[in-house]
Amino acid sequence: MDARAIIARLRDGGQPSAAELGWFARGLADGTVSDAQAGAFAMAVLLKGLGEAGRVALTRAMRDSGRVLDWDLNGPVVDKHSTGGIGDCVSLLLAPALAACGAYVPMISGRGLGHTGGTLDKLESIPGFRTGLSEDQLRRQIGAVRCAIVAASAEIAPADRRLYAIRDVTATVESVDLITASILSKKLSAGLEALVLDVKCGSGAFMDTLEKAEALAQALVTTAQGAGCMTRALITDMSQPLATAAGNALEVIEVMETLTGTSVNAALWDLTAALGGEALALGGLAADAEDGEARIIAVLENGQAAEWFGRMVAAQGGPADFVERWPDRLPAAPVVVEVPCESDGFVAAIDGRALGEAVVHLGGGRLREGDRVNPSVGLSDMAGLGEGVARDVPLALVHAADEAAAEAAVKAVQAAYRIATSAPEEPPLVLRRVG
Repeated sequence: MDARAIIARLRDGGQPSAAELGWFARGLADGTVSDAQAGAFAMAVLLKGLGEAGRVALTRAMRDSGRVLDWDLNGPVVDKHSTGGIGDCVSLLLAPALAACGAYVPMISGRGLGHTGGTLDKLESIPGFRTGLSEDQLRRQIGAVRCAIVAASAEIAPADRRLYAIRDVTATVESVDLITASILSKKLSAGLEALVLDVKCGSGAFMDTLEKAEALAQALVTTAQGAGCMTRALITDMSQPLATAAGNALEVIEVMETLTGTSVNAALWDLTAALGGEALALGGLAADAEDGEARIIAVLENGQAAEWFGRMVAAQGGPADFVERWPDRLPAAPVVVEVPCESDGFVAAIDGRALGEAVVHLGGGRLREGDRVNPSVGLSDMAGLGEGVARDVPLALVHAADEAAAEAAVKAVQAAYRIATSAPEEPPLVLRRVG
């Protein structure tokens, strides 16, 4: 086959066959396709689209460009994926909760991307926690602990790894077809029977409007279903941070407070239950999503989810007593300052992207590939939409490595908040269900 002919057909509005897309994906993985050809392919897909059949074919081909796991377990293999937001640490609650309910969860996760945090970065703030497991290690852990949260190995969807880097430098990141194939090729390589998707919508999300979020959710669900995986998507609100903290260790603190009942974050709790309920229903462990939600709430309330989280942390190299001693085990920033509110009133709007970028500039994310992440920095105690504020009440706390970084973050946080004389109507957490 010829890469030029495939690109030309796409350029002219035609649709390559499944065999041609399979060949192209293998060429991305083994280097037969050049960087120039990969860039031209990505631009043609962005401008002309693949259609549903082409999207399914490309996703399958990228998944099959590397290792695809298969399982022989006495329960369903399920997972969840979020498109990314601020303070979104649901995965840390959901994986052990699903395990406590009898599901097996080989969760392949990512690092921070742009202004959004990464699940792997959050977990690596726990001393000793290892996210790079071999396939044998992953299989042993899933058999013993039922859940693991790991990085994709070099053998997982190598075509995506190559195309992802090309998209980043060719202004083709926004293509719904390529986003869909990228997300699902990695997720489906884990051998899933069911997948629940959390598609974020709002100021802190990549999809800032409901229309864009719904288009992505529909593409993800139909493509995953077409590739043989039972899937449902929830479109959820990201007009404000999900947790009251943003930053790696700070989000783990909020997770542990919720898991142990020390101080339950209602939004984290409710979204974990909603996503978990869908996953249990899809996997056949609950009669329907409502029944599944009740089961997730039960294991959060009775401490079983916390117990399974502790087993996962210990299995991946973290402290065996983490659930009991987490306040002593997590790093703390040397400088903590308040963000003064400059007027009285109510929080009318929050620029979530600006808050995420403030965390990145504190050192909690990466400005350039290869940057080292400081796990202790970030924001905590952030005021939420509709909350009453006053000049003597801080909007948030900044956790920083030094005074200069803290001062810059204070200004960024103040600029991210809009205060009004009346409280806005707070949007529902789940905006829409797809699938």
